[in-house]
Amino acid sequence: RFRRDGIGATGLQPLMKALGLTHGGFYAHFKSKDDLVEQSLRKAADDLADHCNNLFAEESPLVAFIDSYLSSEHRASPDKGCPLPTMSAELGQRGQASPTTDEVIQSRLKSIENTLPDQTRAREQSIVMLSTLVGALLLSRSANDPELSDQILDTTREWLKQQATA
Repeated sequence: RFRRDGIGATGLQPLMKALGLTHGGFYAHFKSKDDLVEQSLRKAADDLADHCNNLFAEESPLVAFIDSYLSSEHRASPDKGCPLPTMSAELGQRGQASPTTDEVIQSRLKSIENTLPDQTRAREQSIVMLSTLVGALLLSRSANDPELSDQILDTTREWLKQQATA
């Protein structure tokens, strides 16, 4: 729900009702809303890890990852996709950095690095690629014009795949 609606827009009362928890029951499970957010981010990261591991096990792993990340399905499903352009971005804007975000970033960077042919600049290239992927997805979700949204995904996807196979 945090990925779909945003952390700030998700109130505790409706959330507790959706979870079937009373006020006391909520605080028996979570120290605070921030604790719930961090645990939700952890769950999203864990759920996504299997999907990413499968993509990085394919014959052309980086191309598969880029295609999946910059797909129209991923754009249309912020509640099921990568938490970096949703929850992590909102936490960053609020000044609430998360160790789980660091873990997700480090994991994706390592996966990307391992696929790059030139290991001398692999770290820098992986940072640029991941930043570009997250930024393009965020922009495509933000664009009102469907044609512009598609163009952001398509252009970025093709450019990154050229970089990945160069």
